[in-house]
Amino acid sequence: MTTFCFLHGAGGRGVDWDLVRAELEPHGHEVLAVDLPCEAPTPLAGYVPPVLEAIGDQRDVVVVAQSLAGFIAPLVAAELPDQVSRLVLVAAMVPRPGETGGDWWTNVGHADALAAQGLPDDADLFTHDVPAEVLARFDAPRGQTDALFVDPWPLPAWPDVDTRFVVCRDDRFFPAAWLRGVVEDRLGIEPVEVPGGHCAYLSQPAALADAIRQDRD
Repeated sequence: MTTFCFLHGAGGRGVDWDLVRAELEPHGHEVLAVDLPCEAPTPLAGYVPPVLEAIGDQRDVVVVAQSLAGFIAPLVAAELPDQVSRLVLVAAMVPRPGETGGDWWTNVGHADALAAQGLPDDADLFTHDVPAEVLARFDAPRGQTDALFVDPWPLPAWPDVDTRFVVCRDDRFFPAAWLRGVVEDRLGIEPVEVPGGHCAYLSQPAALADAIRQDRD
């Protein structure tokens, strides 16, 4: 059995992962889903303690991080090297040492990647592929303060932990082809691709769960 610890993206909630949880628990896995302190003016380091508390003394933990949580998950792995056995990043930001969350967007060319899609200004970038009945089951996103975006990412290097990456084929916010380049440049790994947009945990939970639990059953 593996313990999966899920970290939501900007303005999210732990319950955002409930559909993925429902795919993992029948296989005997334990699922933790943390509410990060996104509404309070919390510095980057302040996002780590709630995750450490949730993990407690669990062993063989796979930390799954979506979007903004890509800045947080490796900090957790660095704190718990004997407990976190893998990181799985899902359509996530990949920081470099000393880089702030605010600078990340320009450094990776995010604005150009968005513009290259030619989408209308009012296009839904996040939940365009989520069925209306599914979206209605979940609360609207919380607010996300920008306090953590001003702090330089503090690690000297990516932690020495097995790291996997999942790109979402229909992602409008982090377009798949562009994100593949970011991942290969910054982590030197080949991502796995699943169907779905930026919130594939709502639109494609089964496919996402399969990618997350790869070789863990």
